[in-house]
Amino acid sequence: MAFALKAAIADTGAKVFVLRAQKTMYGGKAIAAGDTVYVFASENEGGPGLIAKGIVTAADHAGVKKPEGVARYTPRVSIEVTRAATATRPLGRAQLRPFIGKGGVRGELADRFYKQATDKIIGLSDEAAAWLDGWV
Repeated sequence: MAFALKAAIADTGAKVFVLRAQKTMYGGKAIAAGDTVYVFASENEGGPGLIAKGIVTAADHAGVKKPEGVARYTPRVSIEVTRAATATRPLGRAQLRPFIGKGGVRGELADRFYKQATDKIIGLSDEAAAWLDGWV
């Protein structure tokens, strides 16, 4: 399965991205070593959107536990991603937001990333992953 993540990325040109305690939604909690992930540098943090495609080299679900006394908690995971390719053209909020609620691959990405603007790791359909391959 392929995944996408949107997070604060300090060095968008890095060869390896280390992300701690990332929120997971839409199947994102299933991410594991060996999975493909499309890395979006969060526009909320000044990033440009899609920056890379990579391979998850480590995923730690056990090190991120639900805090005691918290009724609602979104599962989190810490991951390490090694860059495999770099985005060749812009893809972010400006390109995807018009497709919120409209279905299709662009709608899938827009709904999952921009309907609720928090940073997160999401699961992708095979169609969405194939479409994103055209951007890296």
